Amino acid sequence: MKPMKSFATLLFIALFALGACGDRSSTPLASLPAAALAMTNVTTFAGTALSFGSTDGTGSTARFYYPAGITTDGTNIYVADTSNHIVRKIVISTGVVTFIAGTAGTYGTTDGTGAGASFNTPYGVITDGTNLYVADTSNHTIRKVVISTGVVTTFAGTAGTSGSANGTGIAATFNSPRGITTDGTNLYVADTGNNSVRQIVISTAAVTTLAAGFNSPSGITTYGTNLYVADTNNHTIRQIVISTGTVTTIAGTTGTAGSADGTGIAATFNTPQGITTDGTNLYVADTGNHTVRKVVISSGVVTTPVGSAGSAGSADGVGSGARFYNPIGITTTGITLYVADYSNHTIRKIQ
Repeated sequence: MKPMKSFATLLFIALFALGACGDRSSTPLASLPAAALAMTNVTTFAGTALSFGSTDGTGSTARFYYPAGITTDGTNIYVADTSNHIVRKIVISTGVVTFIAGTAGTYGTTDGTGAGASFNTPYGVITDGTNLYVADTSNHTIRKVVISTGVVTTFAGTAGTSGSANGTGIAATFNSPRGITTDGTNLYVADTGNNSVRQIVISTAAVTTLAAGFNSPSGITTYGTNLYVADTNNHTIRQIVISTGTVTTIAGTTGTAGSADGTGIAATFNTPQGITTDGTNLYVADTGNHTVRKVVISSGVVTTPVGSAGSAGSADGVGSGARFYNPIGITTTGITLYVADYSNHTIRKIQ
């Protein structure tokens, strides 16, 4: 008899098959108790508010420096620790934080292994379970990190050269890419400086432009046949049909910043950056409002489960009693949300 796979392994397989792992990780909602889906209780999972650094450790003993990107495989969390120029791992069951790749405090473009590699303000990160793909923002590249070895290579783009050229591997160019997600076959990149979404075929590294006409898009997630984009400077949440590149606005009012809950264009956001999905809802790190918002995909209904609009802070608590300080990255296991609380230098947990 074959040994039974662990729950975490089975969960990841299910998530990936649904096109909903990593930065947009999820699990089927039908199997979850209603209480598990409340996601209103906020605690600090790793790091200490307003204390920055690069120390590995457990929970509050670890230090981050403006963490932005975050993704999960169901067992671990991976963090683009932006101002440290490194990629970190957090074991979900223990809160143990360790270094994977990059040189803390030193930026660069070097491919290599572990501390022998260098990044320049990495902002977005996604995993396929074996590798990490990193939006290396100030290098204008997409990097690949083998999780088991820490080996870093440049997957697409030319380090130090911004542009919008389509092409294969280093023949393509990006302009300050931030968000990144995958459906297992392709990577999708929020190419922030180009106001576009790019597609990269993983097997060939061929880069094309899937959709344009955004305003500094930062966050991106995928589920099924669609992509969902946090269109940051438009203050909206957009949907892209992958097969056609058709873009529609599902929530928020273009060009209008605010914090109103409501349906579709009646709701307002303030420079939303991170986005993830459980397949039924979108969860948005509404950065300028210091909140996490929930968008029901089928209806466009927007609510604010946690945080208080306009009130920055670091308080743990329930619902509006919790405080964030410029939250950026967000990911989910389907039961729990994890947030890269950028200006608090912490990783927060929402259950």
